[in-house]
Amino acid sequence: MGANNGCEISVYRGRSFPLGVSADTNRPGGFNFAVFSRHATAVDLCLYRPGRPERAEATVRLPNVDDGVWHVGVEGALEGMEYGYRVHGPYEPAHGHRFNPSKLLIDPYARALSGKSVWHSSMYGGDDDEPDWSDSAPFISKGVIIDTEFDWQGDCRPEIPMEETIIYEGHVRGLTMRHPGVEEGVRGTYAGLGSDVMIEYLRRLGVTTVQLLPVHQHLEDGFLLAKGLTNYWGYNTAAFFAPEAGYARAGASAGETVREFKEMVRRFHAAGLEVILDVVYNHTAEGNHEGPTVSFRGFDNVSYYRLSKKDAARYHDFTGTGNTLDTSGPPVLRLVMDSLRYWVEEMHVDGFRFDLAATLGRVNPEFSKEAALFQAIQQDPVLSRVKLIAEPWDIGDGGYQLGNFPDAWSELNGNFRDVVRQFWKGDHRMLPAFTSRISGSEDIFGHSGRRPQSSVNFVTSHDGFTMADLVSYNEKHNEANGEENRDGDNHNSSWNCGVEGSTKDDAIDALRYQQRRNFFATLLLSHGVPFICAGDELGRSQGGNNNAYCQDNEISWLDWDLDRSQERFLEYVRRLVQFRKDQTVCRRTGFFHGERLRGEQIKDVAWFDVKGRPMGDDQWHRDAPGEIAIVVSGSAAADAEDWRTDRRARSLLFLMNATARQRSFVVPGSKDVRWRDVLETVRVGGFSERERLVTGGGRHVVAKRSMSVLTLWKGTDAAAQVGVVAAGDGKRQK
Repeated sequence: MGANNGCEISVYRGRSFPLGVSADTNRPGGFNFAVFSRHATAVDLCLYRPGRPERAEATVRLPNVDDGVWHVGVEGALEGMEYGYRVHGPYEPAHGHRFNPSKLLIDPYARALSGKSVWHSSMYGGDDDEPDWSDSAPFISKGVIIDTEFDWQGDCRPEIPMEETIIYEGHVRGLTMRHPGVEEGVRGTYAGLGSDVMIEYLRRLGVTTVQLLPVHQHLEDGFLLAKGLTNYWGYNTAAFFAPEAGYARAGASAGETVREFKEMVRRFHAAGLEVILDVVYNHTAEGNHEGPTVSFRGFDNVSYYRLSKKDAARYHDFTGTGNTLDTSGPPVLRLVMDSLRYWVEEMHVDGFRFDLAATLGRVNPEFSKEAALFQAIQQDPVLSRVKLIAEPWDIGDGGYQLGNFPDAWSELNGNFRDVVRQFWKGDHRMLPAFTSRISGSEDIFGHSGRRPQSSVNFVTSHDGFTMADLVSYNEKHNEANGEENRDGDNHNSSWNCGVEGSTKDDAIDALRYQQRRNFFATLLLSHGVPFICAGDELGRSQGGNNNAYCQDNEISWLDWDLDRSQERFLEYVRRLVQFRKDQTVCRRTGFFHGERLRGEQIKDVAWFDVKGRPMGDDQWHRDAPGEIAIVVSGSAAADAEDWRTDRRARSLLFLMNATARQRSFVVPGSKDVRWRDVLETVRVGGFSERERLVTGGGRHVVAKRSMSVLTLWKGTDAAAQVGVVAAGDGKRQK
């Protein structure tokens, strides 16, 4: 059965379900161990005392295998013990097999790990001809047998509807590492993120949902460590059930790490905030055929990965990382489904953003929304009810699949990002695409009964320029990454407003702030789900680095020491968020069609040129920067006692001017129509502090490269409104 070096245990048959380590309710002090390997010839469980990684206290040969699952029951004082596996089998890379029992392997189902692995050459399994027999046990993270009990104190999910959702994307470390209001000992941790000061900040900002960059335990890259850098973003997963130990308080045990994560989620929920995770089920940290053997490759390379049909020693790589998990096969499909359910049911998260999700839908090897994983999630009573967001692309052929995911999914709309950037940069012929994007992208998502909430709209994300850098740099500046500025995207649709990088020119600085106000107003008032990259509301800069994946330092961390202009901008964003929440028309669950409402008199949307005339075909396709007036019909709440507190929808008027000179718009409607000037992005604070009315047929000046937003004044009756929106007969060109 195995060697025992003083660890008092007894062994029994155990069972093949569930996978991983689980307490045996039928045997006090008993734990069941189960792992999958279809092609192994033997599997050894190695038990370690905490802090003694060199020598196993006991080694147990798993005696039973059922349908590819090796299992055993072990009784003894095991709680707190560490463990790993050594898996025996053929080392035949040409046939896809890379078994090597000298490599201690992380349990794919480990719920907690003993800290981070220490990168070492012994993690490499061998080349195409010979295995490497050096022992990796002293350097590899080990699973930890923990007590999973936690008092959730009646925790309830906020269950915020998608149309009400406002996403805030951030990094566990980066959000609080420089925050003076967070206790120094918990900065950069789950506890720091769940602190009172951070929760109060997020609530005041008005976002509903925090999306965290990967929190699954990841492996560092050897080539980054050699340059004094780390894999900061964490898209290098080594364990799909274990929270990243590096984000817990210093000195936290494995069990304390899990509880700290749960406490963070509980505190977010108590404040009405959701937590969704950026998850990476398309590849693992093991890289290509020259990468380390730390888990999946050593358990069963053929079952876990997509191997080349021409050469089984090589991998299909749709991800740019060297390997691709085979989610079409039962072992990986089960792993992903079990992992997702675990994070929902045990860790109480509210949904997921799937990295390179096109890879998850590849079937021999084309993309299909009927892929096994999508169907499994759709029928699952747990997972089908949480937020599901796809990054709808990968790097393989046919990898851009925006709009093609299953109906219940939302998707990061990269087209929104590109078009909005180009429009405000002043690119020509952008009006048709721009108006489609801000209207929910029906041309992309309207088929199969999908809704505007299928579109997750963003201008910036962790991957690329920050918003401040978007208006400050024409070119990327990634020299700090140590790759001679070769990494990162070369096509950013950015504009430095006249000077590359920082400037003391007040006019350029003012224009940059104005462009940022344009971006935020467009983002938060468009139809779809707004997605804010953390720090953009503070003016965070990465010095032009558009690929800061390896920068765990001040380049990536948010700086909370704000000057007066930053504080004003933050207040502007807060007010924009609240304005969106107050306007039902910004959260429509259906697309605009230019159709008549209210007895076929009022249309849901109307489009006008600067002279107040309905847009014609020639105006949609002019070879010039965009300028347009848009009326979005609301509920005409003319009987509201107080427009300031009325939460029903009012009609909104958007006046957009992306040209390099001011425009005098003729305001739509008759003289009986009055609009209240609410927002002008040319203003430092954006919002008007006094009630200024504009009459239909009159003129309203919109500064160059800016937008104005007006609401139908409470004194305007419904009959007058008819004259506004019924007149706009121009057809929006998709």
